[in-house]
Amino acid sequence: MTAREAARRMALCCRQLAERGLIAGQDGNLSVRLTTNRLLVTPAGVIKALLAASDMVEVDGTGRKRRGRRNPTSELDLHLRILRRRRDVGAVVHAHPPTATGFAVAGEALDAFVLPELILLCGRVPLVPYGAPGSPELGERVERFIGEHDALLLANHGAVTVGRTLDEAWIRMESLEHAARILLAARAVGRVTELDAAAVRQLSTQRQAARETDA
Repeated sequence: MTAREAARRMALCCRQLAERGLIAGQDGNLSVRLTTNRLLVTPAGVIKALLAASDMVEVDGTGRKRRGRRNPTSELDLHLRILRRRRDVGAVVHAHPPTATGFAVAGEALDAFVLPELILLCGRVPLVPYGAPGSPELGERVERFIGEHDALLLANHGAVTVGRTLDEAWIRMESLEHAARILLAARAVGRVTELDAAAVRQLSTQRQAARETDA
């Protein structure tokens, strides 16, 4: 994917996240790896639903701006740390999906194995302890979890998903929020039934096989 194609896809992703209520106003940020030492990120201080491809900012692996008329996202450190830690990751999506973030505010991970789709797409979703948005502290805490997980809840903040492509990270964010809504609905009904161990093992094996096939 060229830088221009990536920028167009990022703008579309931002619009869709806003339309689906997973971000609001200036919330959220994306990054796409272009080469080993080049990435595109969303700009700071812009309403995401109004972003155009030309608004994206190119930075190098240290975060230095190489191209773009705006400044990079204030949460650039988070993206850089994830992309350095996970060489298999090509894109990062950070959003504030309301229901999933509600779990994060309540101090709960989404680590109950209840939905096959969430297991296949994301696996277990842990809760990262709170760190101020944009701070090195948050980046350091995310680094401790991201090596083994493709989706994270950020305490009192939001969620992060990663993928080999932007579409994969984007799908995981939508699926994470959808799963959180289903789990909340099940609790309202009065009962959450977890999958048995054999079913979880089978789904986990399928997930691992898919990762190895696509590697």
